[in-house]
Amino acid sequence: MTEEKTELKRSLGLLDATMIVAGSMIGSGIFIVSTYMARDVGSAGYLLLIWIVTGLITLAAALSYGELAGMMPHAGGQYVYIQRAFGQLTSFLYGWTVFTVIQTGVIAAVGVAFAKYTAVFFPGLNRVILQIGESYTLNFGHLLAIAIIVFLTFVNSRGIQKGKTIQLFFTSAKLLALFALIVLGIAVGLKSGTLAENFSNAWEASSTYFDNEKKEWIVVPIAGFALLGAMGATVINSLFSSDAWNNVTFIAAEIKDPKRNIPRSLFLGTFIVTILYIMANVAYLALLPLTGDPSADSVLGQGMQFASNDRVGTAAASMIFGDTATVMMAALIMISTFGCNNGLILSGARLYYAMAKDGLFFKKAGVLNAKQVPAFALTIQCVWSSVLCLSGQYGLLLEYSTFAALLFYIVTIYGIFVLRKKEPDTERPYKAFGYPVIPALYILLALAICADLLYYKPLSTGLGLLIVFLGIPVYYLTQRKTG
Repeated sequence: MTEEKTELKRSLGLLDATMIVAGSMIGSGIFIVSTYMARDVGSAGYLLLIWIVTGLITLAAALSYGELAGMMPHAGGQYVYIQRAFGQLTSFLYGWTVFTVIQTGVIAAVGVAFAKYTAVFFPGLNRVILQIGESYTLNFGHLLAIAIIVFLTFVNSRGIQKGKTIQLFFTSAKLLALFALIVLGIAVGLKSGTLAENFSNAWEASSTYFDNEKKEWIVVPIAGFALLGAMGATVINSLFSSDAWNNVTFIAAEIKDPKRNIPRSLFLGTFIVTILYIMANVAYLALLPLTGDPSADSVLGQGMQFASNDRVGTAAASMIFGDTATVMMAALIMISTFGCNNGLILSGARLYYAMAKDGLFFKKAGVLNAKQVPAFALTIQCVWSSVLCLSGQYGLLLEYSTFAALLFYIVTIYGIFVLRKKEPDTERPYKAFGYPVIPALYILLALAICADLLYYKPLSTGLGLLIVFLGIPVYYLTQRKTG
């Protein structure tokens, strides 16, 4: 008979927690999304500005979360913070959205990205298994994405130490590889004059899009509100690449001295990744022209905007390593996405564990196995993530998950203000940096981005909102069943 444990074990130190923050953030996005952003704003200055703003937003949120993490070092993290500030319904809506789209959607998207780059070595993964009309295609790559999620779920079910070891190794590897790419890219690129050329018209913005009627690419200069709108819409790409930093709060019950180590890991992890992301884009701009021609037959001719298969990281690396760049970058992104998904899978299950303890999720998700991990919570997360993998829609999963996550970041940071008023005497080992100005600025900026996304991408963001609100009847049905 399998022995069941009742408490999570504190076994992770500051380095482990920091690696979970950084490792969960760095997936495939940094090697891809700058292509979309270059088409959306057409300007080196605005491209870098968006990445800098994304970094500042992420750091502001992480520094604010430190206060809540110090107050409530419990499994479930953000779910616990929301419940204490706003009650059970709001916290359930967060947990519901994490399960239906935020965590599982990102796990699926990262799994699909892993398979996409594995296909560089095994082209047979692109072979179509099933096609329904022009809108849906299932290939062997989707099955590989599911297999990786199942494998990492199994490894993490064998104990926190197994997941910790994978996270430490793969995060260290990708941090070193990304750093090397940046250093070499800037060193090689500065000799070409490309960076200076990209910044010769750094603030002349344009939007490049494909006209389905004319069957051609159209370039439209943008300024004023049109530029702000384009920046607000494309920031979802950089935000997605910088997301999942909050995952470390989910595993608070397994971190040593959490009142100190969680706030520190949030800052260190987000700061390291922010600097790497900004410098990676400097390296891209040093190696490749920002603008390009989709019909060009050379990497330089295609530029960042039309990098082959949107793989701007590979295009940049080819300027350093030549023809071997495709293989090298594919291997790097496989390492990156594998480590990223390990952190997401490890962390997410702890949130469902906390929900189950409150009677808001499957009861079995609140039970630990003999290795002191919530195995059933891991399994149910694996099943739903695998279902989402079958969609294969990387872009849609990105937009659903990032928009929904942003909404709850706003709610959580507003909770700092609520709890300062409700519980003025509660011990706060760490206080939010720059309170009340920095948290308030984050809320205002995030609200502006959400409004912009609702206007420019109403379908995907509207569906994200719908998923959140569908949790309301589910919550009351759950309460009626358990009441």
